[in-house]
Amino acid sequence: MIDPDTLQAGLARVSARAGLGVLSGELQRLTGGAVMESWRFTAGGDDFVLRRAPSLAFMEGRPYGHAVEAALIEAARAKGVTAPEVVAVLEEGDGLGSGFVMRALSGTADPKVILACDDPDGLLRQAARDLARIHRLRQADVPEGVPVMDYGAAIADLKAQFMEAGGDRPIIALGLRWLEDNCPLQVEPVLNHGDYRMGNLLVEGSTLTGVLDWEIAHFGDRHEDLAFGRMAVWRFARYDRPALGLGSIEDYIAAYEAEAGVTVDPLRFRFWTIYRTVWWALGCLKMAAQWRSGADRMLERVVISRRTSEQELDLLLLLEEDAPIVERLRHVYPPTRLDHNYGEADVGELASAVLEWLATIKDKLSGHDRFQLAVARNALGMISRESEFLPLPTDSNTAGACLSGVLSLYEIGFLQSLREGVLSKVMVDSPKYPALTVALKKWAPVQEDLD
Repeated sequence: MIDPDTLQAGLARVSARAGLGVLSGELQRLTGGAVMESWRFTAGGDDFVLRRAPSLAFMEGRPYGHAVEAALIEAARAKGVTAPEVVAVLEEGDGLGSGFVMRALSGTADPKVILACDDPDGLLRQAARDLARIHRLRQADVPEGVPVMDYGAAIADLKAQFMEAGGDRPIIALGLRWLEDNCPLQVEPVLNHGDYRMGNLLVEGSTLTGVLDWEIAHFGDRHEDLAFGRMAVWRFARYDRPALGLGSIEDYIAAYEAEAGVTVDPLRFRFWTIYRTVWWALGCLKMAAQWRSGADRMLERVVISRRTSEQELDLLLLLEEDAPIVERLRHVYPPTRLDHNYGEADVGELASAVLEWLATIKDKLSGHDRFQLAVARNALGMISRESEFLPLPTDSNTAGACLSGVLSLYEIGFLQSLREGVLSKVMVDSPKYPALTVALKKWAPVQEDLD
């Protein structure tokens, strides 16, 4: 993380150059931001947010930099999208690396707060409205450098990422094979936000006040953005509300169609739901590689890498719709905890002891430090639980057979074994993941107590 003195001095230079006024008060590191850092500060009596990369190395290989992203946000704002105003793009002389400064908006991006709002249906309609407005932008409306997605090339890229990460996760391999077999024809590309979901929407009460995090915007199929918001992971605690955790898919699509003047294709919607589930599974998986490389040593990286199993669970729930009915009707038995009530403390018990101690200092921390404490406790919880359950084995041979099409969900008992394996893994990595409860009710004759 950047040195506070360096950050203060750099922001003073940016503020002077952009005419924002003199800095005052303390800098505040905002919570969240699994990819970029966000800092709130005051200059000239107004509040602003600095968005920056954790390092210049972290920007290598990206299709475009922060200058293009900033111009893209401004283009969207000019078309009526509820986007923040960009007031300055970082320059080399600022000494802050790569990033830009936005005028701060009111509201919160905390999903827990937003999903408890008084009018989720009204907020869902606002979200659909802004997404439709984003999709009205064409290549002539935005700066050069924003890529146009080629569906086949995108699938091939995911496949390459999978092999680079070991190529040993059978469920992801099944997903990749399904994508290759079901890739739709190209359509006229529209601007996709790329990350349109709860966590990137700023809300005050029940009013949308900002659409954030445009770093992976690209031109492609509008169904991709729509499908991303329905993924189970972005519903957070409201699994029962498939659209952004706010309401029904039917209401979301109806509001979108009314604003956009188009008809949503259910088959394309399903394709992009599966595509984005594979995409995010691989996105989680490679977080550990980013941490190992030293490009970004944030604690969140290694913890998010263990959320891959959540996406494998979601992916299997999607893919099994195509499996033979006899295979879908096979019940599984959740793994049982291993008994370690003897001898010296094992590694899981050591982790549990530290986890319990960290809980005692929670109220002494605030801001980003408190968020990091929660992430650290999640990591220790994984270590503790991993000693209680048999881990999910990785298997490059089985994954390779899935990828080539030799092995599929038509194989007798294969779906059952995948279900048992992913249940075991998610019980270690994310025992409170809402989709786990849903899968247990669907797959297992008797549920285990997950508390």
